[in-house]
Order: sequence, then C-alpha cells, then structure tokens
Amino acid sequence: MTSEVEKLERQAQIVVPLHAEELSVTRRRIVTGRTRISTVTREQQEQIEEPLTREVVEIERRLVGEHVASMPSIREEGDTIIIPVVEEQLVVERRLVLKEEVRVRRIRRTEIHQERVTTRKQDVLVAFIPGQKP
Repeated sequence: MTSEVEKLERQAQIVVPLHAEELSVTRRRIVTGRTRISTVTREQQEQIEEPLTREVVEIERRLVGEHVASMPSIREEGDTIIIPVVEEQLVVERRLVLKEEVRVRRIRRTEIHQERVTTRKQDVLVAFIPGQKP
C-alpha cells in the first residue's frame, strides 16, 4: 500500500517548472565621425617704429701754447673729453708747454627708424567629419 500511496502522492504533486533569464552584455565600437585638427600659418606685413640712438664723435684741435708746471690730466667738461698734448722744450731750463688740447665731444642723435617686417600667426581649424551610421 505504501507504493500506491506514494504513487498517488506523486501524481497529486504539481510540478511547476521555473525559468530564469540571463542577460549577456557586449560592447562594440561604432565610428560616428572623425575630427580633424590642423594649424594654418598666416604671414602679414607690419610697420614698426623704434627709436635708434647713434653717437657721432666730433674732434676739435685747439692750440694753447701755455707753460705748465706738471703734466695736465685728461678731464671732462660736460659732454667733452679734453686730452692735453705736451712737449718738452729745451731752453736753459726744462719746462712743460701745453702745446694743444684735443677735445672730443660726444653728440647723441635719436631718429625714428621704420621698417616693414613679416610676422607669422597660427590659427587652429577643427573640422568634424561625420561617418556612416550602422
């Protein structure tokens, strides 16, 4: 009887099958477009103005003919450098005679100098190039 009861119990049981879904995720790369970046160099002419300083030396020789006791030193008077030139003269005694002075005067002139120069400038170009849609 146990076997019949077991059979009946087995038949009375309802078996419900269970289902489970599984998810599978994958990735793929799709090119939707490209970007191109480039530089462009442009040249342009520009006018520049800069002050230039130029020094000119003017030399003047002055005869002095004066007796001096010792050798005079080189000296400056304003923007003029004075360089004494002496000679010894033999007389009964020896004396220094200031024969001449060489005067060197600095003259500074400033003038505006203009010149056309070429300068370069770079610009960046960014272009989007669309691709094909899948």
